[in-house]
Amino acid sequence: MAFEPPQRLVQALGESPDDAERDGTAGWLEKLPQTAQEAVSRRELTVERVQAPGGRSSLVVLVRRPDGTPAVLKLAPPAAQPGLEAAALAHWDGWGACQLLEHGEDGALLLERLHADVSLRSLPEAKALLEATGTVRRLWVAPPASHAFETVEVRTARRATALESADDSVRPLADAALAARSALVADASEAFLLHGAFRQGKVLAGDRAPWLTVGPDPVVGERAYDLAPLVLDRLDDLVAASSGAATARRRVAKLADSLEVDRERLRGWTLFRATETAVRALRTNHPRQAEPLLELASWL
Repeated sequence: MAFEPPQRLVQALGESPDDAERDGTAGWLEKLPQTAQEAVSRRELTVERVQAPGGRSSLVVLVRRPDGTPAVLKLAPPAAQPGLEAAALAHWDGWGACQLLEHGEDGALLLERLHADVSLRSLPEAKALLEATGTVRRLWVAPPASHAFETVEVRTARRATALESADDSVRPLADAALAARSALVADASEAFLLHGAFRQGKVLAGDRAPWLTVGPDPVVGERAYDLAPLVLDRLDDLVAASSGAATARRRVAKLADSLEVDRERLRGWTLFRATETAVRALRTNHPRQAEPLLELASWL
């Protein structure tokens, strides 16, 4: 079959053409159909279909292994460092996350098949948050003794550069987010292996366990950093509600207390991650994505 990448992936990888050219993503995308075919043939997989609309950073193909076992073949550009995702999944070994079945020299990941159409976002909010906290708690383990994962300090320092040159329209929030980050990394004391991109949509129904997470962007640091995206979940509903500001602050308190995380540290990382994501959205001409993030950040 033809392995044409979904339009969502093409658009996402093409939002910053200069970066795509610099890190080789443009060339990778052009060769993706051939790369996928070679990966399938090499593993003697039977292809069912390409997952669409799929993700914004990888091609996901539903396949069956030679023995008929359902699986997922995931191909991501080298800049996404799929080797680090594989290392994190191998370290978790199926505990709270999908099982890594194979990571080949070609960079492709063969993964346990979950139910992609059933995520925590299909549950009522209170139930979804309960299941999310139970899942993410399982992932917070000590990293391998020798690892290549980034630290939260290094990752956020790189991402802070966008805030340092933010437009005047978001300058007060950008400055507040930068100040919060500086204070947080100055006295950080935890070094857990974190998912790095955890949210309700990353937790899918499974057969081996009720809920398992996918798509980590692994990083080592404090748990509050990993919890911040959960505060931002279902953001449009939150912003549309008349009690949105109070609800957001209650969500910070509830999440922090349920996982024994300091409330102020979670508030600070939520402020940083919301503002930094919003600034990136503005730079790629997505103001509708940025606006609710900035509004929530202003509530914190």
